[in-house]
Amino acid sequence: MTAAIERIEYIFNEFEHVYFSVSGGKDSSLMLQLANKIALGMNRKFDVFFVDQEAIYQMTADHIEELKCLPSINEFYHVCLPFYEDNAVSVFQTQWKMWDPDDQDKWVREITEKPYNNVEFWGEYWDDNPDIFMQKFSRWYRDRKGGKVAVGVGIRTDESYHRFRAIAFGKNIYRDKFWTTQMNADVYNFYPIYDFSTEDVWAAVFKNNFSFNPFYELAYKSGLSIHEARICQPYGHQQRQGLSQYAKFEPDTWQKVVNRVSGANFGNIYCKTSLLGHNGSCKPKHMNWEEYAVFLLESLALYCPELTMHYHRKIRILMDYYKETENETEIKWIDDATNKEVKVTPKKWYNWKRIALAIEKNDFELRTCQYGFTRVDETELIDISRKYGKLLGIENKKTKTYLKYQDIL
Repeated sequence: MTAAIERIEYIFNEFEHVYFSVSGGKDSSLMLQLANKIALGMNRKFDVFFVDQEAIYQMTADHIEELKCLPSINEFYHVCLPFYEDNAVSVFQTQWKMWDPDDQDKWVREITEKPYNNVEFWGEYWDDNPDIFMQKFSRWYRDRKGGKVAVGVGIRTDESYHRFRAIAFGKNIYRDKFWTTQMNADVYNFYPIYDFSTEDVWAAVFKNNFSFNPFYELAYKSGLSIHEARICQPYGHQQRQGLSQYAKFEPDTWQKVVNRVSGANFGNIYCKTSLLGHNGSCKPKHMNWEEYAVFLLESLALYCPELTMHYHRKIRILMDYYKETENETEIKWIDDATNKEVKVTPKKWYNWKRIALAIEKNDFELRTCQYGFTRVDETELIDISRKYGKLLGIENKKTKTYLKYQDIL
């Protein structure tokens, strides 16, 4: 913890303008309270940035309100804005819109009354992708304050090898401090607890008598280890594994969430089954992957033959490309690439298991097979969507590929 204190002190000495990005989780909460303790001794003030995802634990919302009372905080930017977020528990609503003005009667919680909770307030800095908005917020903050800005981020490298590499071998750093990253002109992220383990976090909370989100205590008592508990929005591909604990810990909040986020209860029931991919795909035992892929295509044809023909055409192109690049006269796809075989690039993409998984996920572009979105795909997408409405959930997708079709569909 000594090193973390020295890092925060260094930032306070180097930067006039500092804000911390928090989520209500254990890491950012520790970082913020540690910064407050140091700031009191240095007679410093700082700001805080928090993106409220609406359909979150009430425990998290309450802990955020608790953190707002820290005496060293100048401005707490608690933003409640209509961001789009991935929703991996619904076929028809693949993204959901938090704080959607059109669904105000279904909001899980009341919005905070602040001017920056209006989209118009942000002007050119607004973006409905929360990750992009966070980057634009740092530029807005810099432009508003003037001069260089430091942004405290509570990430830890023991949770991700990619994080470790990004920090340990980062090139765009502030002076010689490898625990920093330049994000924009005069804007630097810094990671004061990047080398903490989970045990270090809880030890620091205990030794300093800091407050923490009570969710973690409930999670531990329910049988989760200290490494498994997560408070992030639970509708993404990995996060949905924790939906069942959401219903258990806060049943009143959960009732509102079910009414708010499409597929939430479905995810609650099946989040740890093969149906949502947590334990891998579960094909019938009497079929190999090629037979299963054909079975899926034939099943789609029962209610949407155009979609089956779309996949058939794209698979055919992959087959022809494989024969051409491998100088083969016939298709020699393997059924399931093993870990050793996956190292060979063609086999990584050209095997029946990957095709079956792509169809299961309704991967219209076959992006998981390294396939791009073509002009023919565009025509078929529009035709199918017009005929079958919400079958593909296209109207809810907000990625660059689909955004330009919103008005057409």
